[in-house]
Amino acid sequence: MTHVKTLLAPAAIVMTLAVPAFAQDAAIDINGDGMYSYPELTAVLPDLTEADFEAMDVSADGLLDADEIATGQEAGLLPS
Repeated sequence: MTHVKTLLAPAAIVMTLAVPAFAQDAAIDINGDGMYSYPELTAVLPDLTEADFEAMDVSADGLLDADEIATGQEAGLLPS
């Protein structure tokens, strides 16, 4: 069991660091669900258009998850 903990601890740290800092901002994620809605983002990024949000929201669920946020950052639609 100790061996499993030894392997999982570094993996957990790496996964935590892999999520973009922007995705972890509690000041943006008002409801704390771990995802950003269009109203949450426009509160801090008033120039974000609905079209840009929809382009990032590839799952079309009205929310940006960590992967969608990272893709938006890579595309220059969101700050890093």
